[in-house]
Amino acid sequence: MPCEESAKRLQEKIMVKITFMGAGSSVYAKNLIGDCLLTDSLKDAQYALYDIDQDRLDEAYRMANNLNANLNKGSAEITPYLAVRNRRTALRGADFVVNLVQVGGYSPSTVVDFELPKKYGFGMTVGDTGSIGGIFRALRTIKVMEGFANDVRAVCPNAWFLNYTYPMGALTGYLLRRGGVQCVGLGRNIGDTVADLLAATELQNKYTDVSWRAAGLENMSWLLSLSQNGKDIYPEIRKIAEKKNRAARRKDGEKHNDMVRFELLRHFGYYPTGSSLEAAELTPFFLKRNLPEIAEEFNVQLDEYPERCQNLIAKWRKMRDDTSKNVKLTHKKTSEYAAPLINAIVTNQACEIQASVLNNGLVTNLPADSVVEIPCLVNRNGVQGCRVGELPLVCAALNSQQAYVQMLTIEAAATHSRDLVYQAAMLDPHIAGELNMDDIRTLCDEYFAAHIRDGMLSDFN
Repeated sequence: MPCEESAKRLQEKIMVKITFMGAGSSVYAKNLIGDCLLTDSLKDAQYALYDIDQDRLDEAYRMANNLNANLNKGSAEITPYLAVRNRRTALRGADFVVNLVQVGGYSPSTVVDFELPKKYGFGMTVGDTGSIGGIFRALRTIKVMEGFANDVRAVCPNAWFLNYTYPMGALTGYLLRRGGVQCVGLGRNIGDTVADLLAATELQNKYTDVSWRAAGLENMSWLLSLSQNGKDIYPEIRKIAEKKNRAARRKDGEKHNDMVRFELLRHFGYYPTGSSLEAAELTPFFLKRNLPEIAEEFNVQLDEYPERCQNLIAKWRKMRDDTSKNVKLTHKKTSEYAAPLINAIVTNQACEIQASVLNNGLVTNLPADSVVEIPCLVNRNGVQGCRVGELPLVCAALNSQQAYVQMLTIEAAATHSRDLVYQAAMLDPHIAGELNMDDIRTLCDEYFAAHIRDGMLSDFN
């Protein structure tokens, strides 16, 4: 099996190769490369850094070398590769490909994503998973991913493709169903979500060893159970969350950052992953152009993602200096899944992670062809999704809306069909709650025009 080949390479002291696509995403790259360099089986690995931006690539290369020197006495081999013409060289012989690309960046694409809907009177919060921004972010990124997939099949067909780029469901689904590569989607560690929930309900000191179970979609998985030593702590969390939201919704109440998810927990019984900003965008209840006071009531910040991008751009010089120019740069292991996954495959030291994989009946009341975020076992046989069975019916219903939008987006990208894009947009709960069908088609056409102008999409009929 392909994964056994990677394990054999390690046993025979053949260097494992990990290629980072979009390595200029320095903060993310630092965490993932740093985690790998602190993993015994990967200290002597070969790290290929690929990007199309010379400055960003140079900074990432300096950062990686600083980490290698300080964490690893320089024992890893790190090589930069610039521009599309060198992409296959960067990928050749890779055992693992870590994808960090953001196609279109803040400008022009993110600006377009957020400005066009405003002409129709509605806005977005994050726009990287749901709503009209998520659909077109997927379309322009899949166009690039198609080239990645062709190269992987040509020069490293046995590699595992670890996707960190959003929208997770649509991109991972495209690579699995249409790209012909071994792919797994890796998002935020849900253990961190549980820790945040305990902190938000001020239970972090009372419950310090919580067991949890979660399943659903990336940014919209559901914490199905929470317990400590066999005691169900969900009833206590629900009670505290409802009380906290009730107080925050008063006219003089103190707002907090998790009001949307607490409200979903109150009505549906389960707490979703992601964030309240993403939950507001993935459900039809909180973003209403004719009722803007709802967003204010639940502390939903429109245009949060563009503002975050602007802040990061403003801080970029310092961030760059803190990583690429700091010869004493060091790192502590994070909760990211990439390093444990790679280690498990090459050493057969099994681990369990939460990851996005093709459903194929693992969640029985979600579409078989959808991508689900579920518990997965990882060993030399690769990433194996664990059977979840049925989600609570209301959770499955909310997930299904987004799953079908993602599946239509994948088919639209594969067939270059505008009609399927229109249909995906019409099924999205946020868009459908704001616009009539003719306006949705017109808005999509404006997105196409902007993306064609900016060189992002050109072949949709």
